[in-house]
Amino acid sequence: MYRFLLTPRWIGAAVLAVVASVIMVMLGNWQLHRYHERHEINMRIDAADSAQAVPLTSVLSAPTAPGTPGASPGKSLAWTKVTVTGRYDPAHEIQARGRTVNGEVGFEILTPLLLSDGTAVLVDRGWVPPAADGALAGPRAPAAPAGEVTVVGQVHLSESRPAPVERRDGRLDTRRVNLPRLAGELPFPVYGAYVLLTSQTPANDAAFVRIPIGHEDAWQNGGYAVQWWLFAVMALLLYGYQARREARGGNTPPGEQTPERPAERSRDRVEAADQRRAAKSMDRVEAADQRRAAKQPVDRVDEADQRLAARNGSD
Repeated sequence: MYRFLLTPRWIGAAVLAVVASVIMVMLGNWQLHRYHERHEINMRIDAADSAQAVPLTSVLSAPTAPGTPGASPGKSLAWTKVTVTGRYDPAHEIQARGRTVNGEVGFEILTPLLLSDGTAVLVDRGWVPPAADGALAGPRAPAAPAGEVTVVGQVHLSESRPAPVERRDGRLDTRRVNLPRLAGELPFPVYGAYVLLTSQTPANDAAFVRIPIGHEDAWQNGGYAVQWWLFAVMALLLYGYQARREARGGNTPPGEQTPERPAERSRDRVEAADQRRAAKSMDRVEAADQRRAAKQPVDRVDEADQRLAARNGSD
């Protein structure tokens, strides 16, 4: 019944269904990996307030030369809580414009923190609103404290899509915090990630608004994983369904289907038609005979004799 599965067409269909299912399972596994990766990031974000800060140098690789940032720590270490001590360099301060916090557009102020070994890490000290002159006017940000400071914050990866860097209002001005682009504007080696400040000693100026950290949408990746696995199962089920239809003749076009016992059906129809015609013919002959018998006139001589006999009997 299913010997047609050994034909080249059906073997090819089986191979295609299996390959498609394997690819879909792999895509689902990749989405599951992304789900776990994002879930771990969310856990680090949630635990940052209570977690113990680790030294910056234990998380980030030290840069080696000016103009080129150090290696990126990768997504697995994003948002790790770190601590670092050094001195701010306000001469190379950076303002990142067009940054939105709590529905308002303003600036983020990043100041290089020089470490004792001559390297530097960019510290995002917080958000400030634009000046009263308009959104394009330079912000009035509090000056960085002089002397040695200790910063506690979370590792923020370099932003993609580098934007031009200009000097405006005494600061480097840019739209994106892209470390490879910014490192070329700084005279010292820069780490491959920057620090989003959460606390500082001495304390950070109250004019800064702390940058909120949004959670990763891990459940979206989990949903995609389930969808790809379902598609893999559906591909195999579709192949099985089509094979079953083929075995039952459901895939044969209507004009090519073989009628069931056509000779017997045709013979039965002819005989039934003959019987109906014969029955109708017999019924018509009998009906005609009966009508003629009913209409046949009675013999007039016999009728006269009967009337005569009736009169004699009365006399």
